[in-house]
Amino acid sequence: MIKALLLKLKESFISVLPIAVIVLILSFTPLAPLNATERITFAICAVLLILGIGLFNLGADLAMTPMGGHVGTGLTKSKKVVVLISVCFVMGVLITVAEPDLSVLASQVSEVMNNMVLIITVGVGVGIFLILSILKIVFHKSLSMLLMFFYMMLFAICAILIECGKNDFLSISFDSGGVTTGPITVPFIMALGFGIATTVGGRDANENSFGLIALCSIGPIIAVMILALCSKGEISQDTLNALASYDTVEESLKSIGHALLRNVKNVGVALALIVAFFLILQFTVLKLPRQKLAQIGIGIAYTFVGLVIFLVAVEVGFMPIGYKLGTEIASYSKAILAVFGFVIGFVVVLAEPAVHVLNKQVEQVTGGGVKKIEMMLALSIAVGISLCLSIIRIIFHFSLLYYLIPGYLISLGLSFFVPRIYTAIAFDSGGVASGPLTSSFILPLIVGSCVAVNGGPDSILTDAFGVVAMVAMTPLITIQALGFKAIMSAKVRNKIAMKRILSADDEQIIYFK
Repeated sequence: MIKALLLKLKESFISVLPIAVIVLILSFTPLAPLNATERITFAICAVLLILGIGLFNLGADLAMTPMGGHVGTGLTKSKKVVVLISVCFVMGVLITVAEPDLSVLASQVSEVMNNMVLIITVGVGVGIFLILSILKIVFHKSLSMLLMFFYMMLFAICAILIECGKNDFLSISFDSGGVTTGPITVPFIMALGFGIATTVGGRDANENSFGLIALCSIGPIIAVMILALCSKGEISQDTLNALASYDTVEESLKSIGHALLRNVKNVGVALALIVAFFLILQFTVLKLPRQKLAQIGIGIAYTFVGLVIFLVAVEVGFMPIGYKLGTEIASYSKAILAVFGFVIGFVVVLAEPAVHVLNKQVEQVTGGGVKKIEMMLALSIAVGISLCLSIIRIIFHFSLLYYLIPGYLISLGLSFFVPRIYTAIAFDSGGVASGPLTSSFILPLIVGSCVAVNGGPDSILTDAFGVVAMVAMTPLITIQALGFKAIMSAKVRNKIAMKRILSADDEQIIYFK
């Protein structure tokens, strides 16, 4: 166990180091000067982030992934579809309520939407679409066709929202879909899908195990769009004041204490609900041996401690620093801000816990056909591009739909030209890339940039929000492009091999008598 933990800490150290180094270097330049307290706070929180990601990743391996797999396998073997979809709906709601990055987003839009109402609405959206995802696996339905249908439905509702004069809420709606698939949701749902797909069987079992994250990202967008019809308000200076950094070490330490107590309670309640429901399934359906339960129990403990530390680090160190970086660099130079957006987007995805869970499972399922390093590079480039485009949108002040509609048309179009497993992986990657750091570091950075560029909080709803949706969209294109490259490379290799065979001399042929 100690060896596994050290390995996870090493991985998290490598992931967090680039973003920490970039921020600390910038803090000594005129671009984004930070005071001594801010540097110390950020450095402490970077160390806490490494510890939190390491503990969480180990917990996900020991608990969340096995729980999802056992639930999927056990319920599918019972051959009771009604029980399967009922349990999946409840689990979908519970794991969404427990999702930390959803809470972070909800806290930043509390002036326009009630926190708990937003979280429950998103949870119901995930639960309903998780049912649809399970039915897709059981009845072997095409992911591409389902995505095409539901995205058409989504943009139809989007048109209704615009017609009702609620276009200010479009960005929040799309961001809700992006933040849903975070460190708790991804390991559980992906393992759930894998367990159901392998139990149902069929030649497309590996392909069917992906795509759940993709579909579960659509439900919250539609649900929040419907909720937006009854919402009103705008972001004020009070929300921005909450993102301010600390002037003294005492204030910083005090905020760490408050954040620790708050997150211990929130994470504890959320995980307790999941564990309680899992225990009900254990005694009624699963009946796992004690050894497995003990492993899951240890994993839950690691997950709890890791998530609490992670959330404290991003809330105290990364959100305020992200906001200040955005305001300072935007005030200095808009061109440099766009370049910085690409660089920080490129490295920030490395620190997303759920990305490592996805990359590992992709390499396993594809038998090494898609390497972890290839996936990580494609995701990093995609997120870097999405941040750069988001900053351009702030500067020139145009609708998020000018990006999303062409982007989704391209990604859905590509799905007809690449193997279906690449489409499933791509749409899952989009949801996974937009994790806790996106909502707690990237979003405040973009909010700060928006305030500096536009001179106040008036356009935050329309211009700043939507960056999470961009982070979720761009991987759809880059990962499918990776799949297209793999197909073309395979065809070229086959042609070369065939030419060599056809051009071989007869003397090289060995005849057996």
